[in-house]
Amino acid sequence: VQLQASGGGLVQFGGSLTLSCAASGFTFADYSIGWFRQAPGKQREGVSCINKSGGSTNYRGSVRGRFTVSRDNAKNTVYLQLNNLRPEDTAVYYCAADSESACLTIGTYLVPTYDYWGQGTQVTVSS
Repeated sequence: VQLQASGGGLVQFGGSLTLSCAASGFTFADYSIGWFRQAPGKQREGVSCINKSGGSTNYRGSVRGRFTVSRDNAKNTVYLQLNNLRPEDTAVYYCAADSESACLTIGTYLVPTYDYWGQGTQVTVSS
């Protein structure tokens, strides 16, 4: 089982990035995918999720309207489009897979419920 997050980097305030999460080793379409992030010295927090079919998504309030999650089950890949980035978005971004989730919500308390985790990709936003 592997989740490979990529696409992070250094951008200026207001810039954009597209993160990808490529999955292998399990039946991708049977899992909801969540994006989480963790800044130095802070708890890992939920950012967004997308359900198994891609028909339902959720976002934390501070990113709603700026970030967009999508998935391509034919390519076993989930994407997170990050627009209008702010310095407070700086963190390591992780993708995770959950077979039970319907992506009704996303939050820090859901971290233990996710089955598989990727290694993370660094996003740094300069002011």
